[in-house]
Amino acid sequence: MTIIAYLYSNPLLESPPNPDIWGLEVDQVYQDLGKRYALQQLLEACQINPPNYLLIRRLDELGDSLEEISDRLTQLEALGIEIIATEQPYNTSKINNATPTEIRANLAKLLQEIQNNQRSRRIRQGHARNRIKVLPPPGKAPYGYRRGKDKYIIDRSTAPVVKDFFERFLIFGSLRGAVRYLEKRYGKKISVSTGHRWLTNLVYRGDLEYQNNEVISDAPSRYEGSAQRIFHWT
Repeated sequence: MTIIAYLYSNPLLESPPNPDIWGLEVDQVYQDLGKRYALQQLLEACQINPPNYLLIRRLDELGDSLEEISDRLTQLEALGIEIIATEQPYNTSKINNATPTEIRANLAKLLQEIQNNQRSRRIRQGHARNRIKVLPPPGKAPYGYRRGKDKYIIDRSTAPVVKDFFERFLIFGSLRGAVRYLEKRYGKKISVSTGHRWLTNLVYRGDLEYQNNEVISDAPSRYEGSAQRIFHWT
């Protein structure tokens, strides 16, 4: 009986897993970081000498799209290899022994999980790439800014509103008072909770926060010109 295993990890998002995580003796472990060169070697080796079992953590490690994952599953299982996912309810022999109704239900649930995982990974990858390039994180720019090509740019039409909000709060120390002041002076209605988010938003201090809670502090290159410190209160 021959058992092989495959591990994939994205170095932007995670540290490489220990190749000895399987809890049983494995004849060979193929491991990829970022690109899937080892997976291609695995596929070629299986064409020559198919193992009995292939262990993976999750099906989504086999590709970046549902089409890639499906193609590789089909290719491997056509060789008589039993694929076992240790972190998902997928096992070739159980799938083969299930009723059509059970197969449809299980696959639908599994496909939804894979799609959710891939969507989450794309978002995290976007944050990670921006963090490496020291770019603002993905998503809508905070009020008072607009998004430029590679940095936040002061929005001259809304920046005075945020600036006055901070000044009012710093002078009088009242969050509710600062909220009421904006409505009275600018006709800008915000909730107290929104005002609190403004006060705690690191962008208004010149910092950037990413999805993993990593903060890059005092980063003027992310903002446009001399206006970069207009909200830098602390």
